[in-house]
Amino acid sequence: MAAIASDVALTPLEPETPYPVADNDGTPVDETPGRWFVELSSAPLSDRGSAAMLANEKQTFRNAARGAGVKYIENYAYDSLFNGFSVTVSRAQLSTIARLPGVKAIYPVDTIPMPQSVPDPTSSPELYTALQMTGADVAQNSLGLDGTGIRVAVMDTGIDIDHPAFGGGGVNGGTAFPSARIVAGWDFVGDAFDQGTNPVPVPDARPDDCAGHGTHVAGIIGANGQVKGVAPKVSFGAYRVFGCAGSTSSDIMLAAMERAQADRMQVLNMSIGAALQWPQYPTAQAATRLVNQGMIVVASAGNDAALGLYGSSAPSVGEKVISVASFDNIGIAQPAFAISPDAMKIGYNAATGAPAPPSSGTTPIARTGTTSSTADACAALPAGSLTGKIALIRRGTCSFYIKAKNAEAAGAAGVLLYNNVAGGLNPTVAGTPSVNIPTVGISQADGATIDGRVVGSGTSLTWGPFHVSQPNPTGGLISSFSSWGLSPDLTLKPDIGAPGGSIYSTYPLELGGYASLSGTSMSSPHVAGAAALLLQALPHTPSQAVRSILQNTAQPALWSGNPGLGFLEPTHRQGAGMLHIDRAIVNATRLDPGKISLGEGQAGPQTRTLTFTNGGSTPVTYTLSSVNSLATGPNTFSLSFYNAGGGVAFSAPSVVVPAHGSATVNATITPFPTGGGLDGGIYGGYLVATPNDGSNTLRIPFSGYVGDYQARQVLVPTANGFPWLAKFNGSSYFNQPSGASYTMIGNDIPFFLIHFDHQAAGVRMDVRNADTNRSAGKFLQTDYFGRNSSATGFFAFSWDGNTTQGRTTGPVPNGRYTVLLQVLKANGDPNNPAHWETWASPVVTIAR
Repeated sequence: MAAIASDVALTPLEPETPYPVADNDGTPVDETPGRWFVELSSAPLSDRGSAAMLANEKQTFRNAARGAGVKYIENYAYDSLFNGFSVTVSRAQLSTIARLPGVKAIYPVDTIPMPQSVPDPTSSPELYTALQMTGADVAQNSLGLDGTGIRVAVMDTGIDIDHPAFGGGGVNGGTAFPSARIVAGWDFVGDAFDQGTNPVPVPDARPDDCAGHGTHVAGIIGANGQVKGVAPKVSFGAYRVFGCAGSTSSDIMLAAMERAQADRMQVLNMSIGAALQWPQYPTAQAATRLVNQGMIVVASAGNDAALGLYGSSAPSVGEKVISVASFDNIGIAQPAFAISPDAMKIGYNAATGAPAPPSSGTTPIARTGTTSSTADACAALPAGSLTGKIALIRRGTCSFYIKAKNAEAAGAAGVLLYNNVAGGLNPTVAGTPSVNIPTVGISQADGATIDGRVVGSGTSLTWGPFHVSQPNPTGGLISSFSSWGLSPDLTLKPDIGAPGGSIYSTYPLELGGYASLSGTSMSSPHVAGAAALLLQALPHTPSQAVRSILQNTAQPALWSGNPGLGFLEPTHRQGAGMLHIDRAIVNATRLDPGKISLGEGQAGPQTRTLTFTNGGSTPVTYTLSSVNSLATGPNTFSLSFYNAGGGVAFSAPSVVVPAHGSATVNATITPFPTGGGLDGGIYGGYLVATPNDGSNTLRIPFSGYVGDYQARQVLVPTANGFPWLAKFNGSSYFNQPSGASYTMIGNDIPFFLIHFDHQAAGVRMDVRNADTNRSAGKFLQTDYFGRNSSATGFFAFSWDGNTTQGRTTGPVPNGRYTVLLQVLKANGDPNNPAHWETWASPVVTIAR
């Protein structure tokens, strides 16, 4: 057995550029939604539920709610992929809804902001570098695949039906829908919809895009024109869930998923999701049911790296969903300026919060420091020293805003901010008062070049309609924004990665026609398009097999924090690694399972059977080995990295897989030991099968939790001292640590503010008589509750004075009560008292 290296020092590895962590200024954030999913008892239609039973349960719920005096809005009723409702209900009546007969669970309906996007009209309209990264160019040019005959659904902001890249006529509103390429779809919301400010959907039969995101995503999947996508001849279904701006909600997503199923889509791409949720979250459940019904579901892992571990989005955390991480594109197309004397082009990123760079004009450049300055332009500059010049300023010590304002005060006509580490710069100079001169960010190397010319004979800058296409210093590495796994049930997520950073694709014609955007929103459609190519090449591939096939031939990437060290990016950030669709299609051998989720280390060494299936006409011998990826430390919100992993031993050093046959071998993985300095951390790596015939190496990613998962605390105390018994007045909560009296009129009811530092498998709130300690029943019981998004966030639960005991529900008499909060830890055994956390409230006096 391969032993864990005894000389591994558990000293945290420092990335060259620190990873973002959750923003925490100490202010508590109320994350309690106003809309909730209500799940009823019976299985939905897709799980062989009875239509009559579902209809009866829904009517029983409505009658019970009416009888209990609950005032709620029924937003959606679901039958096919989920049995239940989306409802809008006041905080005061939430516990009443949860307690109604037939209610299995409640889940928050998450508000999902539209991913931000900024068009870049000067960039070169090509996707070719991203297609090279995934092998889609080989699949198209050498294997002759284009997605013909495959129906791909895009749930997003719609698709520009008039765009020539999708067969449109190029005239706004002039192309009939359905069209030759966009063959199905529905607008669930209308142009004016925004879940935050105008949450009233106005559905429409034409899912045209006025925001841009969906058109960009669709272009990556299957544009066929000036830009060519992964599968340029697929047929599209467009399911619009966003208005022209703002946000949507997960209950609208669920309705769109049921529509895509009815329209017989074969692949569904969802470049949206709700972070911090369980695989049991309604959209994740529904997505897995779609896969069981024959549809391949691909979803973005999320752009929420700043939320820390266990942050991947639903539906991507669904059991059978393909969750996609983002890698930076190897090529970048940027707007540029020219410098003298040879008109060398320098690519830049315009700073947020500053005026746009001019379209013409020539200005001399002056520097305010040197290439070794650590606090360049952090102090006031001599008055008039930069008049009529553009200031070259090195990053470091103080904010970009301070540097730009100091240059402006010295008379500068513009600012060039250059990086102090390798790579480009995307600065923001937003502040008060605003920066009033053009400000752009450039790379460290370009800054040094300009500095040298200034020191020499001087140089000037010329603005113009220039652009550059250049290698991306972070190309092929995980994108800084890409979300972390694991799933809260310790399933390995994300599953695979694809290019998502700096992707050029289609955009609505009225918004410029093309744009360069970044996000896991852009990586997911690469995989959806690849799935379409796979179905075209191998049309009888089961939907449940596609994820493993793609994972087998993916390529793990080096750690983005410091790739020069040679360590692999954690598996719970990149999954199997970079997609290679050409290898997946031509590879004759399949290796199952596609991934291994080891769970918690308390289970000890685990043995898994690996099955090789050879569809080729010659036998193949595979030599077996393993390699560890980096581990992360126990803290959820502030990440640390360690060169530590599990030990792997195989039952044989190699395996011969016969032609048109199969073979098995066992792999035993020993978890990283407790007491080794990494308790509560996550480790991982890859099982590697190297062939003797020059075909593709196969890999299986694995991950595990160090130690006892139930030792992780859910009710972590915060600076605000949650949980609270509280009163609610206006828009604020007030702590009642000594207890409080409530009239139970309007909002004068008890509220309980709870911070969930980790996802909870169950939440119960039981009421006891404070004087006799006898049970007065429970008022809340729900399962699979997501965690808060920051170390200070909280959810507010209300009690209306009613409880349930057995089959009886009713009001408790006036009197003194305590409420016992019980939280079942993730993956906990409900019969094990040690797996529950509890908190007893101060005395609640009911005085109606």
